[in-house]
Amino acid sequence: MCGRYVIISTPAAIRKLFGYAEQPNFPPRYNVAPTQPIPIVQLVDGKRSFALMRWGFLPSWVEDPKNFPLLINARGESVLHKPAFRNAMRRRRCLIPNNGFYEWPLGEPAGGPRQPYFVRAKRDEDGNPAPLAFAGLCETWSGPNGEELDTVAIVTTRANRVLAALHDRMPVFVAPDAFDVWLDCANVEAETAAALIKPADEALLEAYPVSTAVNRTANDSKELIAPAPAPSPAPHAVAATPQVEANATKAPDDQLSLF
Repeated sequence: MCGRYVIISTPAAIRKLFGYAEQPNFPPRYNVAPTQPIPIVQLVDGKRSFALMRWGFLPSWVEDPKNFPLLINARGESVLHKPAFRNAMRRRRCLIPNNGFYEWPLGEPAGGPRQPYFVRAKRDEDGNPAPLAFAGLCETWSGPNGEELDTVAIVTTRANRVLAALHDRMPVFVAPDAFDVWLDCANVEAETAAALIKPADEALLEAYPVSTAVNRTANDSKELIAPAPAPSPAPHAVAATPQVEANATKAPDDQLSLF
């Protein structure tokens, strides 16, 4: 799954990779959390377009968001059929720029803070993790009083062998040569786009332990992605555990809700 992530490439580098016309200026973020507005890229009138949307998907048919779980992830195995996501999979696929994400291993013993890991692409020539694209699904929720809220979820799949020691799920990454396949909902059927929902190539990513300071959403600095001493014992692979088809979470205690 994906519950926190990082976007630290310059706006110019992100714009170059995704090819949108807008020129947004946004600061590096080292601890992006659910309910926050996040950058996404979608196809509008046949052209790639930048937008900000709330991370936390709301299906259009939800009547009261206060009584609906915060859907930050959409299980890729069921997005073609699950009522919450099937319309978005057919009509509102998007990409989510990022430079990696945090993961907390399953099966760690209780009694202390869970050890976070930072998962990123191999470093670029400047020593920074290369920009990547999560597969996303977006939806505009309309309230009874005419209010509207653009929302988004990150599509997940089973973990590859590199990450299976940490967790049994991972975000779906879309390669640049497949951006158009994922984004073009008008000309590419959902079933065709769904072929991109698969674990990342094992050569793409690396993971290492980082400070537990990332556990608090108020912390947002470069130090969060600095390597920390490896925990002992090292995390081990665990058997997959049953999960609901859309990973749901509550907003962190120190994270303000929009509702």
